[in-house]
Amino acid sequence: MAGVGKGVIDFEDLLPMIANKLGGEGLINELCNGFQLLMDKDKGVITLDSLRNNSALLGLQDLKEDELVSMMREGDLDGDGALTQMEFCVLMFRLSPRLMEESWFLLEDALHQQLNNHDDASI
Repeated sequence: MAGVGKGVIDFEDLLPMIANKLGGEGLINELCNGFQLLMDKDKGVITLDSLRNNSALLGLQDLKEDELVSMMREGDLDGDGALTQMEFCVLMFRLSPRLMEESWFLLEDALHQQLNNHDDASI
C-alpha cells in the first residue's frame, strides 16, 4: 500500500515490525493513534473526506482517489460509508497478511496451551 521502491518499506512489512517492537498492546495503541489522526473529529469516524484530508499525516499522501475509495469500501464492514475504530483496526490487520498469519499462529498456540492445561486438570 505505501510506496514501493529501494529503501522504502511496504505497509505490509511495517505492521509486523511495529508489533515486534512494541508488542501487542503497543501495536493496538499505535492503531488507535492512527485512527485518531485520520478520523473526522466531529463525527468520530473515518470518512472518505477525512481519510483524503489527513492521509499525509500517516505518509499515505501518494494514495490515489480510487485507492482511498477501495480502502474505505474494504474496511466498511457495516456499509455505513465510514470506518469506526474497530473497522479501521480490522482493516489494518487485513492489509498486513504477514501480521494476520502471525496472529493465527499465536491464536492456535494459545488454544493448544489452553486445551493442554484443561487436559492436565482433568487427570
